[in-house]
Amino acid sequence: MKDILDKISSYNIFNYLLPGILFSLSAKYLTPYNFIQEDNLIGAFLYYFIGLVVSRFGSIILEPLFKKTSFVKFRDYKKYVEASKKDTKIELLSEVNNTYRTITAMLFLLLMLKLYSFVENKYEISSSTTYLILVIALLLMFVFSYRKQTNYISKRIDSNL
Repeated sequence: MKDILDKISSYNIFNYLLPGILFSLSAKYLTPYNFIQEDNLIGAFLYYFIGLVVSRFGSIILEPLFKKTSFVKFRDYKKYVEASKKDTKIELLSEVNNTYRTITAMLFLLLMLKLYSFVENKYEISSSTTYLILVIALLLMFVFSYRKQTNYISKRIDSNL
């Protein structure tokens, strides 16, 4: 267990674990859904996964929306890599930036979960339908996450050639 804890980076804590815990606690009080686990080990893995989902939602859905509306502007990735080599604080700033995006995504998803609970009750949506919707949404999100991560790796390779 200590080996696992030693390998958890601040990025993993602030962009996955913390948002997963906050989402789970907030959902318990704002919606009829309860993700809180009695078993701490299972809870840690579940909260990490929930935080990962929240983070990916921010990366795959919110970030492109913010870019398209010019709410945020990004620099060329090659310039980011070059600048990061000269100024190591850029990576820390980027990590903090991703934390803000993830917290924004968490709050957005909490609102969506609250809205879904109203729709689920109004239209009497079965739990099996809810699980199917969730699995399809997660599948799509992780497929697009995989594509985005692969593109980042390719850009990083290209910027170092």
